[in-house]
Order: sequence, then C-alpha cells, then structure tokens
Amino acid sequence: MKRLAQNGYTLLAAALFFASVFTVALKLMNPTEIHIHLQGQQTELSQILREYTIYDVALLTTAAFTAGITAMHLISKRPGTGLELPYQQKIAEYQRILPTLKPDEQKILRAVLDSDGLIAQSELSTITGVSKPNVTRALDLLESRGYLERRRRGMGNIIMLK
Repeated sequence: MKRLAQNGYTLLAAALFFASVFTVALKLMNPTEIHIHLQGQQTELSQILREYTIYDVALLTTAAFTAGITAMHLISKRPGTGLELPYQQKIAEYQRILPTLKPDEQKILRAVLDSDGLIAQSELSTITGVSKPNVTRALDLLESRGYLERRRRGMGNIIMLK
C-alpha cells in the first residue's frame, strides 16, 4: 500500500512537471501580434508588442517554481542517484546479508552496523573478540565483496559501510 502511494505521488509530480513546463513554454513563446492594414494599393504591417500583465508574471513564476520542485522530486526518485536507498534501507539490506557470512565476518559487519557505519579498525578486535589477524582477513573479504570500505587515517584505518 505504501509503495502504491509513493508511485501515485511520483505520477502526480510527473503530471505537474509536464503541465508546468507546458504552461511556461506556452506563455513565453506567445508570438508578437502583427496587424496588416490595407489602404488602397499599399499594405502596411505594424507590430504590437505584447506586454506581460501581472497575471502573466504570476502564472510564469508559479509554473516555473512548480516545475523546479517537481523536477527535484522526480530526480530524487530516479534509480541510480543514490537517494533512493536511505541509510535505514541499507542497514536492512546488510541485516539480510549477515546470515550468509562466516562467523567472524558476521561479528565484524554487525559491529560496524552497530556503530552507525563508521568505526576504527583498532576497535574491532576488542569489540568483537576476534583476533587482529582474523579481523584483517575478514575485512579483506568484506571489502572485496563491496560491503565495507577502509580508509587510512593517521596510523590506522577507519572502516565504513559502502
């Protein structure tokens, strides 16, 4: 049900975006009026410059603002932007992965998850009870699978969720 509501909001945003862009384009591309006067053998053309009224300016401003807001909504919902997987969803994904890992890897990944996705490598051995060489091996495997990332900080490493 929640997914259906999200799809409805996305569809509404898309409809509003296209209506707003159409309104802006229609208002801005309105051609200058030309009057043709026929007087005997002569033809006279005169342009009447169209001035925008307060109504036109308000409509253009509202339509442009609506187009911008709905475009941002649609971009944030597009797969591949990184915005569709908030931190809580990533944690849920890692929780599903945990049972498939070896015991040492499970302890280490769980410790990283419990520390909000960021922990010093030197702390992992004391928190998990896993020896330092086994922590390093497990981190190598978890990093090669794309679950974690090690970054050098001073004399040690910081471990973070990927």
